[in-house]
Amino acid sequence: MPGSHMRRRVLLAVPVAAVVAVMSAVAMHAQAAVRPPAAAAPIIALATPTTPPGSYPNPGPVSGATGTHDPTMVKTPGGTYIVAQTGNNIALTTSTDRTAFRAAGAAFPNGAPWTTTYTGGSANLWAPDISYHNGQYYLYYSASTFGSNRSAIFLATSPTGASGTWTNRGLVIASSSSNNYNAIDPNLIVDANGRWWLNFGSFWSGLQQIALNPSTGLRADNSIRLIAGRNGGAIEAPHMFKRGSYYYLWVSFDRCCQGAASTYRIMVGRSTSPNGPFVDRSGKAMNSGGGTQVLAGHGSVHGPGHQAVIADSDADVLVYHYYADNGASRLGINLLGYDSTGWPFAY
Repeated sequence: MPGSHMRRRVLLAVPVAAVVAVMSAVAMHAQAAVRPPAAAAPIIALATPTTPPGSYPNPGPVSGATGTHDPTMVKTPGGTYIVAQTGNNIALTTSTDRTAFRAAGAAFPNGAPWTTTYTGGSANLWAPDISYHNGQYYLYYSASTFGSNRSAIFLATSPTGASGTWTNRGLVIASSSSNNYNAIDPNLIVDANGRWWLNFGSFWSGLQQIALNPSTGLRADNSIRLIAGRNGGAIEAPHMFKRGSYYYLWVSFDRCCQGAASTYRIMVGRSTSPNGPFVDRSGKAMNSGGGTQVLAGHGSVHGPGHQAVIADSDADVLVYHYYADNGASRLGINLLGYDSTGWPFAY
């Protein structure tokens, strides 16, 4: 039921040791991603694999500040990686090599009082989306409370992405009990024609899309369209990524935020238009519950989800959180290959 959707209030955890070694299918990932943090070697471009591994890969090795929830990543023009994630006033981490991460403060170290109407006074802000356009960083993020769709998505911008440099640009969209959607889990996509779209949503009727004004990053009109849904079932965390002629819509199915009992799994569909319709590998519409599974729990990796994808110099990169056996939420990173028909897989 929609009202049963509960998010854990997650702050950055104490840094954990490197995640378990990857399986043999991930050997290429390890060669590309593991480097001494003090003197990072350049990422080397590799041929994109076209044959999926025989089983789900473990996350690639990461170290340092890798306790995370709802991560999103951007690569700066200078080559540094910034991760924004759920936490008090939006927690930030950085890396020079996509392997060793360090804590980098909060986006809003002095607080975000404009959000407290929706958070019940809490500083905990959810599920950001960070990207770089027009010489500045854009941060869309959510303010809400557990199990409620009295929620809002806000925008902030920054010239550097660093803690304390973010300027509040205002409310993008809000939802209330009178709406059949939940205004959380935002994701910006700029399409091939330069149009800006914001995808968002969690449970209720499903995932939605609105048009944005590229000049402001705020809502352009009053239109809203459904892009994926499970008839009220558990779907959230949309992330749209363009590769070739397709827009891939990445989503999370099932239950987050229950530690090692989480059943989150990463799904994908695609369309030649950023507005859909999106279908899975079998041709089933994502508006009717369709989705092709890319990654699910296995071994000591529980509930992988709330994914983001970036294009990097060595491969497209899948970023997500998962839960360890002890219930801690950790950063997961894998590379993406594409089979002969263009469907992605993690390795």
